[in-house]
Amino acid sequence: MYLLIPAAGSGRRMGSHRNKLLLQVRSRPIIAWTLLAAQASDQISWIGIISQPHDWQDFKEIIADLQLTKPVELIKGGSTRQESVYNGLLSLPANAEQVLIHDGARCLATPDLLNRCAEAICHCLGLIAAVPVKDTIKVVDGNGIIQSTPERSQLWAAQTPQGFDVKLLKECHSEGIAQGWEVTDDAALFEKCGYQVQIVQGEETNLKVTTPQDLAIAEFILKTRFEQK
Repeated sequence: MYLLIPAAGSGRRMGSHRNKLLLQVRSRPIIAWTLLAAQASDQISWIGIISQPHDWQDFKEIIADLQLTKPVELIKGGSTRQESVYNGLLSLPANAEQVLIHDGARCLATPDLLNRCAEAICHCLGLIAAVPVKDTIKVVDGNGIIQSTPERSQLWAAQTPQGFDVKLLKECHSEGIAQGWEVTDDAALFEKCGYQVQIVQGEETNLKVTTPQDLAIAEFILKTRFEQK
């Protein structure tokens, strides 16, 4: 299975002036934990890191330090996540039929989650890892007034990996460019083009490291995992 890792995130909300994936959690860069999960996954055979060229030297050093045995390719990112993923799709080997896309900042995803998503995408056209929403969600207008309360049992929080048929996802991205659609994940493009996206049970610990608080939580979760081994 082919894995694309969008890794061009800035550190603005983290209070950093560099790519947040280069920040350390438990003595390793954030991106290193993502790569180690991919390395340990039985299903992943190829890894593409989508990032800006000014970070490539740092990523090359991390890859060398981890001594990964799977091929890793560095792919030039775009000005948005959407554009970056499209660049990644165009850089996949010609024989790639399915792909998983996993945010580099979700460094706590386990090899088991990657395996389950890789196996599931062989039996559907599109999927996302997700977990049921625990909180009651309110739809609020511009004045801060609640407009509605959706039924919680139908709400799921989207995560990554997200998996797709490569040919169809390329077509969806092309349509998105033609229509000027701006979306926050690839599943939204798939949905806009009329394709069904299946849910794969995600992991509660599969958080996206965005703020200093997230970094502290990630540190705690990794510490707990190592103590349990």
